[in-house]
Amino acid sequence: MRFKVGDSASYTQTIGEAHIAQFIGAVGDTNPLHVDAEFARKSRFGQRIAQGILVAGLISTAIGTKLPGVGAVYLGQTLKFLRPTFIGDTITATVTVKAIREDKPILTLETICTNQRGEQVISGEATVLYEEVVA
Repeated sequence: MRFKVGDSASYTQTIGEAHIAQFIGAVGDTNPLHVDAEFARKSRFGQRIAQGILVAGLISTAIGTKLPGVGAVYLGQTLKFLRPTFIGDTITATVTVKAIREDKPILTLETICTNQRGEQVISGEATVLYEEVVA
């Protein structure tokens, strides 16, 4: 499979109550900002927010299923959390090829998550090893 700088792919998902609950079950993050409506109402956010790493996980989905796709292995990821994601927000994770190693099958990807209003909620960069996997 050949890639070129500028190639891009996206994955979109609406963050719901079930996502929050499943994430808590998987990793145990019960911070009241995510689970306690009254606590969250009094916070700077005014309402419950999704866990940032849950939202960042959508980047992993874009990488593992879209670009480069099946066989992709994360080597690194930087993340900047720019805005909160609220329950009910629709997030689009977009990955774009920034650089390609000539000597190894390694891509550097710009990673951005935006909400339904087009606001960036996460930005970062991923380094990904890829190989074509024959099923």
